[in-house]
Amino acid sequence: MKHTLSVVVEDRPGALTRITTMFARRAFNIESLAVGPTERPGVSCITIRVDCARHSLEQIEKQIHKLVNVLRVTELVAGEAVERELLVIRVSAAPEKRAELVTTAEALGGRLLDVGSDAVVLELTGTPEELDAFHELCRPYGIVDLVRTGRIGVPRASARRRAPRRLAAI
Repeated sequence: MKHTLSVVVEDRPGALTRITTMFARRAFNIESLAVGPTERPGVSCITIRVDCARHSLEQIEKQIHKLVNVLRVTELVAGEAVERELLVIRVSAAPEKRAELVTTAEALGGRLLDVGSDAVVLELTGTPEELDAFHELCRPYGIVDLVRTGRIGVPRASARRRAPRRLAAI
């Protein structure tokens, strides 16, 4: 089963390396990884997507909790969190096909970033499933380049009534 973990860490050299090495030593593959600053100076959030059993997740949590610079580990439970990714894609598009492609992207909340003589660059933010669908819609045009961020997320605003499942805190 796939799980998303939000790991809040002190923004110090080596914090990310220690966490990813812990996964590698235990033979867990990280499916998605995103790191960025939080609202607090000197604190970053690492969002990790991993495929493992519930028991293994609990072991992972215990090991992450022991690492230096880790402040909090929270599981972002499906349905109880808002999760998003960013996709930037360069698609082959002759001038007569561009309008259709751009209209499709805009209908899904995307936008045009750049236009070249034989290609366009589009941006789309959404759920991983929405980005997968847009990727498939672009395939017939000819995808030149595609990059996606890792999954990021926060507990839903309505989760105030029911706090997110916090795995560990120090």
